[in-house]
Amino acid sequence: MSTQEVTGHGLRVDGLGRRKAVNRLMESLAWVAALIAIAILGVVVFSVARRGLPALNLDLLTKDPIPFSLTNQPQGLANAFVGTIVIVSLATLMALPVGILVAIYLNEFAPAPIRNGVTMILDILNGVPAIVIGIFVFGLFVVGHGQSGWAGAFALACLMLPLVSRSTMEILALVPNSLREASLGLGVARWRTTLSIVLPQSVGGILTGTVLAIARVAGETAPLLFVSSFVGTKTSWNPLHALQSVPVAIFELSESPDPADHARAWAAAFVLLMFILLASLGARWLATRNRRKMMGR
Repeated sequence: MSTQEVTGHGLRVDGLGRRKAVNRLMESLAWVAALIAIAILGVVVFSVARRGLPALNLDLLTKDPIPFSLTNQPQGLANAFVGTIVIVSLATLMALPVGILVAIYLNEFAPAPIRNGVTMILDILNGVPAIVIGIFVFGLFVVGHGQSGWAGAFALACLMLPLVSRSTMEILALVPNSLREASLGLGVARWRTTLSIVLPQSVGGILTGTVLAIARVAGETAPLLFVSSFVGTKTSWNPLHALQSVPVAIFELSESPDPADHARAWAAAFVLLMFILLASLGARWLATRNRRKMMGR
C-alpha cells in the first residue's frame, strides 16, 4: 500500500470530514448567536430612540418637574439627573478604594485559604439581587433615620464593590511575576513593589472595571426605591436628603396616565441608555489599550 493510500485511509478513519463539518456547524451557530444578540440590542436602542428623541431637549436636562401642571410650561428632569450624578459619584468614592484594596490584599498578600474564601464571598455578593441589597440598606440606615442620598450611594456601592474587586484581581493577575521577582530581588519591600511596580501596570484595567461598575449601577432602580425615592421636585445636591434618580423617575413617569410624562420617561431612558452604551464602549477601548500595553505591543 502506497504512502498516499495509507494517509487517505488514516484521514478517513480519523473522521476528518466529519470534524470539519461539525466545526463549520459550530462556527455558523456562533455567528447566528452573535447576530441575534446584536439584533436584540439594535431593536432596544431603536425602540427607545424612536420614542425618546422627539421629547429630548435642553429643558429635560435643565428644568425641574412640575407636579399636576395643567399648563404647557416647560418641565424636565433636572433633579433626577443631578441626583443620579451625586448618588453614583458617592457610590464610586465608597466602592473604588475599598474594592482596590481588597483586590490588592487578596492577589498580592493573602494566603490561599483566605484568598479563596473571600473570592467566593465576592462572587456570591455579585450575584445577590439588587432588591435584596435595597432591603438590607433600608433596614440598616433608613428605618429610624429616613431616606437619604447617602443611603442610596451605599446601596449602589455594595453592588459596585464585588465588580471592582474581581476586575482588579483579574488585572493584577495579568502582571508578569518576573516584574515582582526582579523588584524583590533588588531588596525592595513587597508593599513598595506592589505600589511602584504592580499598580502602575494595572491602572488601565482598574479604570476599565470601574467604568463598567458605574455603568452597571447607574440604571439600578430597585435599591433606590427603598432608600431614596420619597423626594421633592426641586433640584438638590445635598446627599443628607433623599435625592431623585433617573431610573426611579423613569419608573414613576411610566406609571402616570399623562402621555407627556411617558414622553419624558422615554427621553430619560434614551439618555441613560446612551450613557451606559458610551461607558461600556469606553471601558472596552480602555481594556484593549491596557492589554496591548501589558503585552508590549
